[in-house]
Amino acid sequence: MPLYQPPDVHAPVLSQFSLAGKIVAVTGGARGIGLEVVRGMAEAGADVALLYTTTTDAPEIAAQISKETGRRIKAYQSDVTSRGEIAAAINQVAEEFGRLDVVIANAGTCTNRPNLEYDEQSWARDNRVNYDGVMWTAQAAGKIFKKQGKGNLIVTASVSAILVNIPQTQVAYNASKAAAVHLAKSLAVEWTDFARVNCISPGFMLTEMLTQQPAELMEKWMSMIPGGRICDPAELKSAYVFLASDACCYMTGSNLVIDGGYTLP
Repeated sequence: MPLYQPPDVHAPVLSQFSLAGKIVAVTGGARGIGLEVVRGMAEAGADVALLYTTTTDAPEIAAQISKETGRRIKAYQSDVTSRGEIAAAINQVAEEFGRLDVVIANAGTCTNRPNLEYDEQSWARDNRVNYDGVMWTAQAAGKIFKKQGKGNLIVTASVSAILVNIPQTQVAYNASKAAAVHLAKSLAVEWTDFARVNCISPGFMLTEMLTQQPAELMEKWMSMIPGGRICDPAELKSAYVFLASDACCYMTGSNLVIDGGYTLP
């Protein structure tokens, strides 16, 4: 079966970006990039499952976005590092919403630690979320997509997947994000019969992961960004809508870098 093609490739271009009628699930959807992705999906017409691990007010966040957009938004608690737990949550979403069109594997974490100080636990922490978590989320989604005959997986990676950030030491984060990108590319080839798979690699974002860093690190990063500023997570939601929509149905296995030019010099 060839890669999915929309019924009318000549439909007016703006209509191709609509997510009306689509069901989307977003891991790590209660804060940071994930929160804006949930909002963007709903603004484009989708009903959204907001998956979270520890954010206690996630149900209230989902209710607020639902009120603002008029779309059905529901929060589900799940741990992406547990194959069984994330599979159960993804399956529950598909059952309660009737199907599942798009899954966004967005949950992530980062540890700054010199390589020589890692032990088994600290090394595993980032890898279990950033790499294993993508795998288990993808596997659960892929089984549903294959049964449906159509689906769309989007992975939140990072510019750290294609370069080594300085001056911080974060080898586990960098390596896990690189692995996640290659995992996504591999799935894009393996799943052409029933799903598209793409990545988005953001640069420096105004999220909790970044704003809690020391001022001297922020100053260093700013000096290396040709764009001259840090990105607001809300500036990413349109890119996710593009990948989730029928506007790019021939696009699979890509890694869309959005970084204000950071990776160019």
